[in-house]
Amino acid sequence: MKRILLIGHDGQVGYELERTLAPLGSVTSVCYPAIDFAAPDTVRRVVREHQPDWIVNAAAYTAVDKAETEPDLCRQVNAGGPALLAEEAKRLGAALVHFSTDFVFDGSLRRPYTETDTPCPLGVYGQTKLEGDQAILDSGVPHLIFRLAWVYGRRGKNFLLTLQRLAREGKPLRVVADQVGCPTWCRVIAETTAAALTLTEKPGAPFSLQEVSGLYHAVCAGETSWHGFARAFIPGEIPIQPITTAEFPTPARRPAYSALNCSKLQRVFGLSMPAWEQALSDCLNSEVPAGR
Repeated sequence: MKRILLIGHDGQVGYELERTLAPLGSVTSVCYPAIDFAAPDTVRRVVREHQPDWIVNAAAYTAVDKAETEPDLCRQVNAGGPALLAEEAKRLGAALVHFSTDFVFDGSLRRPYTETDTPCPLGVYGQTKLEGDQAILDSGVPHLIFRLAWVYGRRGKNFLLTLQRLAREGKPLRVVADQVGCPTWCRVIAETTAAALTLTEKPGAPFSLQEVSGLYHAVCAGETSWHGFARAFIPGEIPIQPITTAEFPTPARRPAYSALNCSKLQRVFGLSMPAWEQALSDCLNSEVPAGR
């Protein structure tokens, strides 16, 4: 059984990973402030204390707009944290699993981005996530980096829960219709992560984690706009006004198109992500986590 150190178990993806990783080994979950990427000594102490075989990092600075005014802190968490984890994992002979974002792209393409497309972040958040990815890729440590997009779930803070709350309160709904991406349920991400790791460990596995180390896109299939996504879960009798990005200005620019191509995940691991519509239906029919 593997010793697994899960960082950021209080987040959307981390919460689901606690469950999906449990059959693979002994999971120790930690989050801020016990481990603080802005305080490197806490990172070293936690990793060296637990001596994991796998480090699974689901922690990140995700306040996209706030990052524009806190670039140093954002960089410490999103770039410095993963770099330090890669360093510690390599020292231990451990492997590292990490999660990235579609925000590394500028949205100028009109076809789903592949892992070989050149990143061009529009803001601090995307730039710092890209720096963290590159630090891991350059480290030589066995790793899997899963690039995610438009993550939602039944707990925490996300687009789905915000729109549902506004609808319940009878607030007018105005949703951007000219940004296109891939809504992805956090549970699907966690299940895919566990499945990929299992494939590297099962008896007679065709490859080791070292052999398949790299960056993989892992989002639900298909694409839609934020308005299209909202229309899929808000009751039809409730109006949703489509608006443009220009009508909803934010401190950080968003990519207009950030759909991701997941064919590499299918080719290497034989894993397919469900259609976003099916994942949304499954999410809405799932049990609401306690204490969300």
